[in-house]
This record gives sequence, C-alpha cells and structure tokens, in this order.
Amino acid sequence: MRTDHRDPLLRALGLLELQPRRVLIAVAAGVATLGSALALAALSAWLITRAWEMPPVLDLSVAVVAVRALGISRGVFRYLERLTTHDVALRGTTAARAQMYSRLASGDPAAAAGLRRGDLLARTGSDVDAVGDVVVKALVPIAVSAILAVAAVGILMFISVPAAVVLAIALAVSGILAPWLSARAARIAESDSSSAAVRFSASAVTALDHSAELRVAGRLDDAVSDAASAERDVVDATDRAAIPSAFASAATPFAVGVSVLASLLIGIVLYGETDMTPMALGILVLLPLSAFEGTAALPTAAVALTKARLASARIMAVLDRADQEIAEGIHPWPEAGVLTVDGVCVGWPGGNVTAPLTFDVRPGARIAIIGESGSGKTTALMTMAGLLPPVSGSLSVGGVPMSEIEPAELRRHIGFFAEDAHLFDTSVLENLRVARGDLTATAAETVLTDVGLGEWLAHLPDGLDTVLVGGMRAVSGGERRRLLLARALVSPAQILLLDEPTEHMDAEAGAEVLRELLGRDGTLLTPSRTVVVVTHQLPEHTGADQVICVGKVSAENTLPSR
Repeated sequence: MRTDHRDPLLRALGLLELQPRRVLIAVAAGVATLGSALALAALSAWLITRAWEMPPVLDLSVAVVAVRALGISRGVFRYLERLTTHDVALRGTTAARAQMYSRLASGDPAAAAGLRRGDLLARTGSDVDAVGDVVVKALVPIAVSAILAVAAVGILMFISVPAAVVLAIALAVSGILAPWLSARAARIAESDSSSAAVRFSASAVTALDHSAELRVAGRLDDAVSDAASAERDVVDATDRAAIPSAFASAATPFAVGVSVLASLLIGIVLYGETDMTPMALGILVLLPLSAFEGTAALPTAAVALTKARLASARIMAVLDRADQEIAEGIHPWPEAGVLTVDGVCVGWPGGNVTAPLTFDVRPGARIAIIGESGSGKTTALMTMAGLLPPVSGSLSVGGVPMSEIEPAELRRHIGFFAEDAHLFDTSVLENLRVARGDLTATAAETVLTDVGLGEWLAHLPDGLDTVLVGGMRAVSGGERRRLLLARALVSPAQILLLDEPTEHMDAEAGAEVLRELLGRDGTLLTPSRTVVVVTHQLPEHTGADQVICVGKVSAENTLPSR
C-alpha cells in the first residue's frame, strides 16, 4: 500500500467532507459580525466628535439610526455565525466518525483490536472532536480576521499612513506572534501529555467499569492510583506550557495599547499640522479597538490547530493501519469442514509470542482454552476467528487455508465474542439484535431465560423494550455477562468463540454456565454448533471434548513493532 505523506491534519480534514458553500456562508457571517463592529466603532467615533460641534439634530439622525442598526446587526450576525459554523462542524464530525467506523469495520481487524479500549475511545471521540473544532475555532476565525485586518488597515490608510503602518504591525503581533506562542504552549502540553492522557483514559475506564470486581480482588486502590498518577502527569505538562501561554495572553492587550497610543500621538501631531477634522481624529483613535476583535480569537485558533494536528496524527495512524491491503480469500466455507490449528503461535506486534498450538475443532466440538493471565488465550481466540494473522503455523478449514476463505463467509460461520463487548444505550431486544437482526421477541425471551435472566426480564418495567440507560452501567457485572452470552447464542455463527463468558458471575453460577456450554447434554447449544471457550475458572466435570492449555509466553520470542 502506498504511503500518504501529506500533513495528517489535511488528510483528517478530508474526513469531515466539508462543503465549500457552507464554509463560505460561515465566513461571510463572521465577516458581517466583525464588520458591523468595525463600522460601529468608526461611525460612533464620527458621531461623538460631530455631536461635539453641536450641528443641527437632523445632521446626526442618519448616523444615530445607523449606530442602532449596526448594534443590532452585530448580534444577529453573531447568532447566524454560530449557527453556520456549528452546523458545518457537527456535519463534519458526523461524517468523520461514519468514515472511521466504516474503514475500521471493513479494514484490517488488528487496527482496532490492537488498541486499548480507552485509546480507541479517545481516537473516535475526543480526537475527532478536536479535528471538528478546527472549523469553529480556526478556519472561520482565521479567514474572518484576515479580511477584517485588511479592511481596518485600508480605512486608516485614507486618514494616516503612519497610523495604518502602526496598526498593521500591532495586528501582526496580535495575529501572528500571539498565536505562535499559544501554539507552542499547546504543543508542549499536548505532546508531553498525550501518552499520559491515553493512560488516564484507559485506567479510568477500567476503574469505572470494573470497580466492583477490582474491589473484591483488592486492586481498586491500585487502579485508582494509576489513574491519579496519569492525571498528575497531564497537569504537570500543562504547567510547563504556562510560560509561553502567559506571553501569548499578554501579546494582544499589549498590541492594542501600543496601537491606540500611537494612533493618538500621530493624530495629535497631524491635527496641529494638517487640516484633519475632529471626526477623522476620533476614527483614527477608536477604530483600532475594534480591529483587534478578530485577532483576539487567533491564539485560540492556533491552539485548536495544534491539538487537531496531533489528534489527526493519531486518527490517521489507526486508519492507515486499517487500510493496509489484506489478501482476501475467494473460496466458500467448506461444508462440514474441520478447523485445523497446526503449530500456530500467536502474538501482537511488539508483544510476546505463545508456544505452538495444535488441535482440531470438529463440528459440534466443545473445547476449553485455559492458561495463566497474559498467556495469550484471548489472542489465540482472535487468531482462530481470523481477526489476527498467526505468527507461525497454519489455520485451515477442510484443507482450505483460512486466509483463502471469503471474509463474509468466515464471519458468517465463525463468531468471536469479546470479554469487553459493548452494551448499547438502547432496548434489551435491540442489544440482542446486534448479533441477529431478525431476532423475534419470543426467541429473545427464550434465550434470556436459558442464560438465567428470566426473572430479571420479568421485573423490567417494559420487558424487552426496556432501554438500558447508559448501556453497561444499567446492569450488574453478572447480568452484563449473561446478556453478552445471550447475544452470542442468538448469532447465526456455527462456531462460537467465547472469551471469558462467566468472568463476573459468582463461582457456582459461572461453573453451571460453563457446564451447560461445554457439556454434550447442555441446553444452551444445539449438538451441531461448535463452541470454544476461554476461561481461567474451568470447573470439574464439564464434559469438554478438549482442554487446551496455552503455554506461557516467551520473553525471548518477541514480535517487532510495526
């Protein structure tokens, strides 16, 4: 696959699918907003100085009405600007997320599966928001500021060239130097804290999602301490960025003060030496105050661009990984084929590799995979599902290499159900229909009863239509496991690969479920369906056909990072 060397931010902005017409409308609304402010300042200065000369009231009536109109229009145009810019940004982030989900779903599965849960959440969540903020906080403000700066300097050119030059220099300090300092501060804070922020996200998600289990295991304090340590690292990075940020904050007020004082001095000199009118002097002094309203937003724009560039690099890294070309098979699934695992070693890039695994998964087989924590049980399961390529050895179905089977056929016959699978903030029925869209209410009630949730379902206010508000937070750990197991059972896949299906159940209930899954006389699965279960709590007398022990990883046998 050809590598794209363009700036990650430019590539990420392409994900937003920005429509030029909408962006131009947003810029026009912004120009109208600050243009009203600029015109209001100039007209107010003229009106104040002209009224000082006490002319007939009718000479001022048009100016008075215009001042009121500009004051009202400024608020109206500001409202329209907010509507248009946020419309563009929200449309863009929606399009970007849709593209990300589509490319991650259709691309290399290892791209998403290889990220920690908190990291993936950050890239599809806050990172996409950071790119979307570029529209509201950077693109439109920069364009508006540039147009208004040229207009303000051009107006002063007709009154005093030296004052226009001073204003141009002051605007450069406010619009170039201050944003540069702000960008530098953001770069320090963001680059130093990005890894800590990811670590904090992952630790916080773990502590929140599994607080009850961690408390029972006596590890909750450690999990909270990890999250607190990562948060402190983020704060320390922010403190290091405070110095350039402080100078950036001071640059604009300093530029405004210098510009106004210089304009006043120039005006006083010119007023005594030329035929400058009081109205022109008032405009010369007051106009710069409004000219800086546009540049005042540029330090924030620079920060938004810096954060978006770093976020874009993370987004495009995972998308580039997902877009790597994978040879897709063309063969159909061999009917009644045996899944053969022959000398397969599994592992992640940059991680350790397991000892070789060799066994057959025959139709209707009941297999348990056990091993110590971190030994590679889940990795082995994902490799069997075709989500990860084996490090060595071969996987075949009925003599056909798994890599040569059509992906759609593979997904239809093999279903991998992860330990941390997601429960959606929707109804119980729709959560089950994730695995099978045509699932009926009767079938859903039956499978929920089979996995031990019959009484729980009976007490729900709306039964199957009860919305799980907050997803997994609406249920206990054991109920979540049983719901995920029910989702797996209703799927059309003939080979079920279940990762820790009884992890958060009590020992007795978990043992009973495993016996039902692995026993030939169990009622959860039909005899023709195959199940491979990863567990570290395998009870006695399960009736499993095979118990596969994944050997400890070898510290010397490590895959290089990609």
